[in-house]
Amino acid sequence: MYKLLLLFFAYVSLVYGANPKAYASLGNKIYDNVNNIQNLTKIGDYYLYVDEINDYIRRVRIAKEKGFQLEKESSLQERNNYLKTLRKLAQDNDYYTRMAKTSLENAIKNGDSLLFSKIINSGLIDTKANKKRILDYYFAHKKDINATGIIQHYLDEDRALQRAQEEKNRLKLSKAQREALKIKRLRLRDKKRQEALEKKLDAAVKEKKLEIREEQKKELLKSI
Repeated sequence: MYKLLLLFFAYVSLVYGANPKAYASLGNKIYDNVNNIQNLTKIGDYYLYVDEINDYIRRVRIAKEKGFQLEKESSLQERNNYLKTLRKLAQDNDYYTRMAKTSLENAIKNGDSLLFSKIINSGLIDTKANKKRILDYYFAHKKDINATGIIQHYLDEDRALQRAQEEKNRLKLSKAQREALKIKRLRLRDKKRQEALEKKLDAAVKEKKLEIREEQKKELLKSI
């Protein structure tokens, strides 16, 4: 029993873990997207395609297992057969991806918020490229749609950016305020220095005037 469990977990790791190295540039696109395509089976609009999608998923898993079994010494025929399988699966992968894009367009056009929410969270939509459209639709239909998944992610992301900008503005304002206080201090210092200089000059003038008056008095006494 223990050995069977080990074999089972080894198989799961094999099929669902890292992708086969053979023809990886083509295979990765298929294997990395299979779970996203499986998400279509959870969308009511795709109920007619459930069996077809499940069959596709089964073929992908079989192909992945064969890909792991391929080794450098595998025959050319085996490698060519595997490559043919990947090319067919790649066509199917692109087909379902196009279907998802079409569903997004229809959801936006018809105001189908349920389909819209499910399709943008399926993993088959380039949400980064469609961020503006996603948020525009959400804000136009907030009453009909829950802010979950990618929508909540973008709302949180925008709030974080807004807080960062506000903090940046606050720091800029603080810097401006510090500069204003510095200028005010410098002006006050210059004003005090000017006042002290003026007082010193006034005292010197008064002292000079007193000296002149004393001299005038002495001269006047001499003339008597």
